[in-house]
Amino acid sequence: MKEILLCKCGELVLKGLNRHKFEDRLQKTLYWRLKKIGNFRIHGCQSTVYVEPQDGEADMDAALEACRKIFGIVAVARAVVCEKNIEDIKAKAAEYLREPLSRVRTYKVETRRSDKRFPMTSPEISREVGGYLSDVYEHLQAQMDEPQLTVKVEVREEYAYVSAGVLPGAGGLPTGTSGRGMLLLSGGIDSPVAGWMMAKRGMELECVHFFSYPFTSLEAKQKVMDLAEILTHWAGRTTVTVVPFTHIQTEIRDKCREDYFTLIMRRMMMRLAQRVAEKRDCQCLITGESLAQVASQTVQALGVTGAVCDMPVLRPAIGMDKEEIVTIARRIGTMDVSILPYEDCCTVFTPKHPQTKPARDKAEDEESKLDVDALIDEAMQGLEVVTIG
Repeated sequence: MKEILLCKCGELVLKGLNRHKFEDRLQKTLYWRLKKIGNFRIHGCQSTVYVEPQDGEADMDAALEACRKIFGIVAVARAVVCEKNIEDIKAKAAEYLREPLSRVRTYKVETRRSDKRFPMTSPEISREVGGYLSDVYEHLQAQMDEPQLTVKVEVREEYAYVSAGVLPGAGGLPTGTSGRGMLLLSGGIDSPVAGWMMAKRGMELECVHFFSYPFTSLEAKQKVMDLAEILTHWAGRTTVTVVPFTHIQTEIRDKCREDYFTLIMRRMMMRLAQRVAEKRDCQCLITGESLAQVASQTVQALGVTGAVCDMPVLRPAIGMDKEEIVTIARRIGTMDVSILPYEDCCTVFTPKHPQTKPARDKAEDEESKLDVDALIDEAMQGLEVVTIG
């Protein structure tokens, strides 16, 4: 029996005259992500993208999992291909679904008939297939409300398809349809989640990481690379630009008031992130900041740190509490890496009593004690760019 993956598009169907651009990007993303898994033919019709293996070497299990992590796909069904006649649909349903049907007692059949030329209506198809399955599997009982298994029948242009329901996909918009953003990626929980959230809205991700060796370890740097690797499973290939930050932090420690350490550090990070973003052709910055989570994320502090940027700063987690962020981190697979005990540069020289309601002019006065331009230029000379994925 020939199998196929039916990838259901979500909000792409609402895109009007631009819809084809989103669909084309989704199909290209599918092609590149599945290329390593096997030889697949990818084509779309009626809000569904078909992923069709071209030989017996294709790994359908791996392809299914990959499709579920591609933004723009709201659901995926692994189905058997049937001829468009009721006898073949019934026979294939009974044979293809033998294992799942043997493990349940209640079921129902749902049919979607996209091809209205088919001689039977959707309810008639459901009754015919359901009756046949009851005859073959005598232990089964039809149950319309909350059955253990829902058998899906789709009658489309060329073929009919039978599956054991659908699995949820990543949703959102295809990667790259909403521009490119530079994610300030630390080793913590929040920033990978923020990157994932913007990638879900169609943004292509680049990453920047600030490295303060020997105050932060090589293990901490590798931890960030591992987080970036996990993000590529959702958002595709990216780069991590590593910025040497040790000299900047020691200068801040030696010349500025302690309660302004973190604020000035963040301002320097934002300047550098924007410089790297411009170099990498990004249109915005992305941070994992959550309102009032720490002293540097109060409204006043965010205003002071964001004042040095000309490009938009997106903070998708700004209104989320820690538990909400952790829930997403667990879902996308970054949590276990984020909690590894390797500290990032944000924990270096942390003041005992940081400013929570800083004044911008006072921050600028403290910053004037530094040769900001020279420090930024020096850091930009030492960039390391790592391709991930």
